[in-house]
Amino acid sequence: MKNLLKRKVRRNLDLYLLILPVLVYFIIFEYYPMYGVQIAFKDFIATKGIGGSPWVGWKHFVRFYESYYFWRLIKNTLGIGLYELVVGFPVPILLALMINEVRSRLFKRVVQTVTYAPHFLSTVVIVGMLFLFLSPQSGLVNQLLQWFGFEPIKFMTSPGWFKSVYVISGVWQQMGWSSIIYLAALSGVDPQLHDAAKVDGAGRLRRVWSINLPVIAPTIIILLILNVGRILSVGFEKVFLMQNSLNAEASAVIATHVYQAGIIGAQYSYSAAVGLFNAVINFLMLIVVNSIARKVNDTSLW
Repeated sequence: MKNLLKRKVRRNLDLYLLILPVLVYFIIFEYYPMYGVQIAFKDFIATKGIGGSPWVGWKHFVRFYESYYFWRLIKNTLGIGLYELVVGFPVPILLALMINEVRSRLFKRVVQTVTYAPHFLSTVVIVGMLFLFLSPQSGLVNQLLQWFGFEPIKFMTSPGWFKSVYVISGVWQQMGWSSIIYLAALSGVDPQLHDAAKVDGAGRLRRVWSINLPVIAPTIIILLILNVGRILSVGFEKVFLMQNSLNAEASAVIATHVYQAGIIGAQYSYSAAVGLFNAVINFLMLIVVNSIARKVNDTSLW
């Protein structure tokens, strides 16, 4: 058995060497830091270290659950995550299908360049653009609203507009980049299928529905599972940059709460417990959605 294993390793040594940097990366930056997760179950004292700090069990998890802001954080985080999934997930698919139907190579390249470009802008730049364009005094959007006879809207300070501004700006920034994987899947469509469908009298929309969509359906399902698995992982940076005292009611999410409690408040054990709670919920959702996908469509991550 050992000799057989050695022969397999020697035969595929180049492949093992190729994957070695990835394994080293995950061990150093993903698995080794998990040792520190135990501070979520301790009252961490820096002078005593992780091992010497007293064990308190579920104390910090209970504290988070019983806090007055628990349900507000869950509601805001889940609301933004679902909003992002419902609005942001289908847009790259539609964009990829439309780009794939374009016959002019020049026009296709222009569209791809224009839609890909926002992905390379930093989050700080994007939020700065939002403040400029959505300013109630000088913003382009409000100037257009006033030109049509409407009152200016305080987009960046109104709790009711926070989720929409966050999600729609995110869709604009990422839709082009996210469509790449669908375009790659569409490149594998056999042209003979379209030719046969044309002979049978199928129009363009019918061919997209009956040929292109079934081909990319496994890709769509896999990405949907991954997106649902991080539905509570609303990004910290953009929310934090958009957050202010006026929209805090709608912009307070788990990520910003961890920052405020852990970094600003130095409550390391408590913030670790909140972060671990978030990760576990995401993991459970990933398992559930993956199981449903496997039973319904025989397509899943495992």
